[in-house]
Amino acid sequence: MKQLQNSVQLIGRLGDDIQVQETGNGNKWARVNVATNEVYYNKEGEKVQNTTWHNCVAWGKTAENLGEYAGKGAQVAINGKLTNRNYDDKQGVKRYVTEVHVNEFMLLG
Repeated sequence: MKQLQNSVQLIGRLGDDIQVQETGNGNKWARVNVATNEVYYNKEGEKVQNTTWHNCVAWGKTAENLGEYAGKGAQVAINGKLTNRNYDDKQGVKRYVTEVHVNEFMLLG
């Protein structure tokens, strides 16, 4: 059951091409937005499509592989965990961010 704690699985499409970056101490990382779609029919029988965007971050070899093999519009399956962080923006306002820390991914389609 330990593997089920804080576990996220998404299947969606990448919103942008991935830019792999490097931290000051040489660690590689990449940030990508993933869109997931939910389709349902409302009370009137009309088809409704709801798109949700997820902020995802990958580190190390996972980030390198995402940057090399996946691009904008690619369909991916992502396995990871939710992380929360905060920072102060340029105006000194505290901002809160929830991200999916990508442990592994698979290209689909």
